[in-house]
Amino acid sequence: MNPTATPVHVAIIMDGNGRWARQRMMPRQAGHRAGVRAARAVVEACARRGISHLSLFAFSSENWRRPQREVGALMRLFLEALEREVDELHGNGVRLRFIGDRSSLSAELQARMAAAEERTRDNARLVLVVALAYGGRWDIAQAARALADDVAAGELAPDQVDEAHLAQRLALAGMPDPDLLIRTGGEHRISNFLLWNLAYSECWFTDCLWPDFGEAELDAALARFAAVERRFGLTSEQLVAEEGEDAC
Repeated sequence: MNPTATPVHVAIIMDGNGRWARQRMMPRQAGHRAGVRAARAVVEACARRGISHLSLFAFSSENWRRPQREVGALMRLFLEALEREVDELHGNGVRLRFIGDRSSLSAELQARMAAAEERTRDNARLVLVVALAYGGRWDIAQAARALADDVAAGELAPDQVDEAHLAQRLALAGMPDPDLLIRTGGEHRISNFLLWNLAYSECWFTDCLWPDFGEAELDAALARFAAVERRFGLTSEQLVAEEGEDAC
């Protein structure tokens, strides 16, 4: 059993908005709007369950290849959601953070994101990370570039570059790695999401489409997490020995 029954950090790949809309013979945009409502409900549910960090994969670096009309509609939806949701998030003690390549986004959206982060930066009930224009390979590459700059400037020797230094340059620097990854929509892959940080995350995949994901599905994932022994490369016997030492 996992001695920490509640994960500190949950990451979610929110998949299935388009299929949800297609099943109802509705435009894809209706699915994305339903997905925003599902996200709002999950943020509230995680906060009530004592989860301190929640990361949502909203738009990947690969999603730019989707039809321009859909991409444009998504960008407008992000702007609308920021304008509508930030007050409530702030009132509920949620800190909002964005990760991803902001340079690829419009100046207006970048400004709204920065304003939302600034307004909520002192909140501590839940850290909500929204991955927008994000890719795991981009994340590692930009961290490597930052370390290369440090080496070139003489601030870091090449042989000092290690996992800890690279982790400090990643988008989630300063935050715990996700304990639990949830992916909706029936696919069983991580789709270039938090490649470094998901190294030891427990993964839970469900056929439920994202707009239909609610508290019952969240609790099923949390129950699965609570039942897992997380060994991080050790044996069960080593874990028992470490727990005994900690108790002394």
